[in-house]
Amino acid sequence: MSTRSRLPWPDAAPVLPVEPLRGVLEAFSSLALRHPEDVTLLPPLVDEDGNADESADPPPALEQIVEEFGGIEVRGRVRLNLLTDDRTDLGPYTLLGDPTTFYPLIEGDDVAVILTIDEDGAPGAVYGIGEDLSLTLAARSLGHFLERYLHALTETLEGLDAEAERASAGAGDSGEAGNGVGAGKTAAPDRSAAPDGAPTRTESAVELMKAHMLSSILGLLPEEERAAVPIESVADSGFEADDLPEGTVAVADLRDVDGDASVHVMDSDLPGDPLECRIAFSHGGLVVSIVDEEAGEE
Repeated sequence: MSTRSRLPWPDAAPVLPVEPLRGVLEAFSSLALRHPEDVTLLPPLVDEDGNADESADPPPALEQIVEEFGGIEVRGRVRLNLLTDDRTDLGPYTLLGDPTTFYPLIEGDDVAVILTIDEDGAPGAVYGIGEDLSLTLAARSLGHFLERYLHALTETLEGLDAEAERASAGAGDSGEAGNGVGAGKTAAPDRSAAPDGAPTRTESAVELMKAHMLSSILGLLPEEERAAVPIESVADSGFEADDLPEGTVAVADLRDVDGDASVHVMDSDLPGDPLECRIAFSHGGLVVSIVDEEAGEE
């Protein structure tokens, strides 16, 4: 089920300041200016005339950031969106709990990237959710995730330009680049077209973004290349029950693990059907709890 109604976001947490992210946001703007055919900035929450996008419903803690930066899109295919206006509990969100405990940043076919939100409304860690409903730690904060996304996007654009240069050089070597323009001159290469059988620039952009980031955080790598974090019972985890969400029956602790480590909920040895449990986040989003909602109500 999806909804456009405004959520009862918790708002006790302070608003994240935009100034520490200024360099990253300016770098995104610079890439969009230098690569207008590849990169599009999404509108922020508030436009130049001071009018707000009433359909968007971001967590209050993101207010300063989204007033200036709505997200960024690559070739119309890969979209980082900080102003999601349509929420659902289906697909990759099947195991997640209350919609105020997370906020989608990237959405694809049966995959997603989410920002965790704690009970006070404070943003925490960022996770990728795979088709198998596994969670992969993408970053410990929104700021770190934006930096990582910027790096992946920069590498992708450099790769696209390198591919275009190789294609142009190959056309020149075959004597096709002149195209009747004139002696000693060549036509500007079509940066979106591709030779027969070769991927288009858009297809290449998607593959490069996967290679530089998305595959590792969306569970697209081979199983042997994915580091797994064990799911333990509360008794074995070292946590006191009071330190975990109510109804927690198992825990995965990612506080001391490296990025891109995954929690495989569906493959874990849990009492009952994993699909009947829900995931909750605590400790800055770095502790993943498997919650039996019925147990929490007893």
